[in-house]
Amino acid sequence: MSEDTARRGDGVAGVWERVRRFPAPVTYPVALALLACAEVLLRVGSLRENLALALLLGVCTTLPLTFVLGADRVVAVRAGAAVAVTSAGVLALTPFRALTLAGVVAQLAAVYWLGRAGAPRLSGALVLPYVVLALVSQDDVATRVTAVLVATLASAAAATGITHHVRSAALAHSATERAFADTLLAHAARGERARIARELHDVVAHHISMIAVQAETARLTTAGLPSDGATRLLAIGDTARTALTEMRRLLGVLREDADAGVTRRPQPGLRQLMELIDESRDASGSCTRLIVSGPVAALDPGIEVTAFRIVQEALTNARRHAPGAAVDVELRYTEEDLVIRVRDNGPGPPNTASNSDTSHASHASDISQVPHVPDIPHIPHAADAGHGLLGMRERAATVRGTLRTGPAAGGGFLVEARLPVRAEALV
Repeated sequence: MSEDTARRGDGVAGVWERVRRFPAPVTYPVALALLACAEVLLRVGSLRENLALALLLGVCTTLPLTFVLGADRVVAVRAGAAVAVTSAGVLALTPFRALTLAGVVAQLAAVYWLGRAGAPRLSGALVLPYVVLALVSQDDVATRVTAVLVATLASAAAATGITHHVRSAALAHSATERAFADTLLAHAARGERARIARELHDVVAHHISMIAVQAETARLTTAGLPSDGATRLLAIGDTARTALTEMRRLLGVLREDADAGVTRRPQPGLRQLMELIDESRDASGSCTRLIVSGPVAALDPGIEVTAFRIVQEALTNARRHAPGAAVDVELRYTEEDLVIRVRDNGPGPPNTASNSDTSHASHASDISQVPHVPDIPHIPHAADAGHGLLGMRERAATVRGTLRTGPAAGGGFLVEARLPVRAEALV
């Protein structure tokens, strides 16, 4: 390839690239205007006497399309430009018979985009001049046929544009309705959550506060109270206040209108297990040990909070149903799961021959979410059985783990949970 040929090719490519950069509302009408002028020049034999006027009409039937195209055009501008295209087309068709094929295409595009822009009446009205021409042109067969053809095609283009506009409006309306419905649903859900949180706070907080007040009052007003009893009452008050703080923090997540000053902290995990063991040892006065085996690794936050709550509930049950008994808390890390074993050396369940899930019903706690409840006497109740074990089992199930409870070998009671630690097991 010679240098001149390469330069010519580069020049054509550069011109085409510059043409492509023009926006479509300018490029298409200009191209149609050039085609209209070219068609007029090809028909110069029949338009010799009115060549200048024919060229002018060819431009007027195409260039106003620039103001019809484009998403940013207002309807009034589109309407004025479409009327100009139609007027020039009718004038070019009769009496000068200079309507070009490019002019017909511009007419169809004008009525289509006008209908799509939301002016269906004007879009349909612009077809009427060609219908009138078809009716009055009895002697000029060519003009009549052209008018009928343009009227038919323009009617189809206008109908297509109106259909697209109606469909787009319907889709937009449906999207608006869905967004409005979702907003109402979310607002109703927030209101219901706030209502439930307020009711829980009003009902539960009062009783927990009374526990703390009564424990503090009994410690300060009971004459001759032993130091061990005073320590227990102080622990009861501290536990009640801790439970109240934790409840308010959790309910603050549910309440959108919660006090802005409420302190929110992350849920506890295995890092806080030593604190839990120390508090249990101080509250019960018995030996509580933590045994860890296997390679210790950071686990999923959901696994850690589940493990913490299971150990917390098991220690609460041990203090409640086996006061003074030594408790061993064992964590065994494996590649597949985290094994949790909480075993006390107390008397165990009264009926060791029954099923482990039901034999230790009296060993369950109905306050599984209240941390560090001190050693207090248990008052049996028919509705009290099994709530603590059920809560631990449900927590284990939420992370696809298992829980086994029952009498331990050699006496006492055993709570054993297996929580999967692999990511694919949690899906």
